[in-house]
Amino acid sequence: MSDARTCLVAEDEALLRHALVAELKRAWPALQVVAECEDGASAVEALAERQPDIAFLDIRMPGLTGLEVAALAAEASPRTRIVFVTAYDQYAIDAFERGAIDYLLKPVKPERLDATVARLQAQDASNHDAASLAALLDRLGALPSAAGAPEPLTWLTASSGRETKLVLVDDVAYFQADQKYTTVVTADGEALLRTSLRELLPRLDPAHFKQIHRSTIVNLRSVAGIVRDEGGRGIVRLKQRPETLTVSLPFMALFKHM
Repeated sequence: MSDARTCLVAEDEALLRHALVAELKRAWPALQVVAECEDGASAVEALAERQPDIAFLDIRMPGLTGLEVAALAAEASPRTRIVFVTAYDQYAIDAFERGAIDYLLKPVKPERLDATVARLQAQDASNHDAASLAALLDRLGALPSAAGAPEPLTWLTASSGRETKLVLVDDVAYFQADQKYTTVVTADGEALLRTSLRELLPRLDPAHFKQIHRSTIVNLRSVAGIVRDEGGRGIVRLKQRPETLTVSLPFMALFKHM
């Protein structure tokens, strides 16, 4: 059986991402790294576009976590085998082992990576145990958040022309990337936030704010409805804004229970 397969690496810390890619090239020269991603949103879109055989996902990434990416990958790229890269404690490691899912502990040691590579090479690329992965995601989803995680933002300071505004986060309909900045859209208008979407997302309440596109975060409380277009993408209607928002196809799974 040929070991020529493809993989994606998602890790928000550039040095760790580059180190893992370098170690993979050493341990598995025939493995083709088709995408390197620094956040969950780009990982989901790359999974849908490239359909890699394997994805190495850091669990704690800004915005969408590795767990959320894995859940979306079940629809976006169902053939992809997931390997989690984690600094989790022993309780979570027990969950990985009971679920028989591959994982790597940070810092990744060469001998541990070699063992994971050997298992992946021995497995049939089409033999993907989706049930085990789903059960593992349920168990890990019940774990407490990381200690010291910041409280969600309540207010934002944004600029509109020469005016500086205080914007209540609950009043935001959606955020949209604007180069290095972010446009904040409320029922009353727009303002500019001097923070990138990637930096902002971890500070928002994940129960109410969801990334629906690489460049868009929506407040679910502002959503009036969603429909699919002919290409399968979602079109979001807002309660207090006339424009609609596009949900890129890989993110449609976020709305399957709504």
